[in-house]
Amino acid sequence: MDNQKNKRKSTAAGSKRPKKNRGRLIVVSAPSGSGKSTIINWLLQEHPELNLCFSISCTSRAPRGTEQNGVEYFFLTPEEFRQRIDNNEFLEYEEVYEGRFYGTLKKQVERQRSKGENVVFDVDVKGGCNIKKYYGDEALSIFIQPPSIEELRRRLEGRGTDTPEVIDQRIERASFELTFADQFDRVVVNDDLATAENETLGIIQEFLTKS
Repeated sequence: MDNQKNKRKSTAAGSKRPKKNRGRLIVVSAPSGSGKSTIINWLLQEHPELNLCFSISCTSRAPRGTEQNGVEYFFLTPEEFRQRIDNNEFLEYEEVYEGRFYGTLKKQVERQRSKGENVVFDVDVKGGCNIKKYYGDEALSIFIQPPSIEELRRRLEGRGTDTPEVIDQRIERASFELTFADQFDRVVVNDDLATAENETLGIIQEFLTKS
């Protein structure tokens, strides 16, 4: 009887230990147009030694340009997205604009972590704060900041993908999102892309080498 109790105690204690091969989490957030996706893609393509794996989020917006379902995003209708919310399938989600949702599926993240992959999140500012709050020290959160609102507007206009009305919405939202910068572990100002890329690389290398 005592042996059975000891065995149960040992098993329970062992189940609390994190698996050594579980991947780490890197959260990169920024106002739209700040360059976070460009920096993440550079890290994924140029630094395979980091074992980074892109976390594919869900969105209810339509694909842009050459975007493909299951590559850049999982594209859902607003109705499909709401159903997954009701099913409690998201680690985090937000209705950024009316009828336009973004979110991160729990199963997708855990599947990647179980493989030992270091998961990178390309998420909006509120989503980044939520993921950091959920995972704590297991996650590194980085805020990519534009040098100014004026420069951010210029970049958004240069994309040629949004109407002036949408750009105005993004600028208004960016002004609000910038107030969250101090809630992130590190802030990188993207004034020069190459400099911002290398600064972000150094921050991630430092995080991944911590025990």
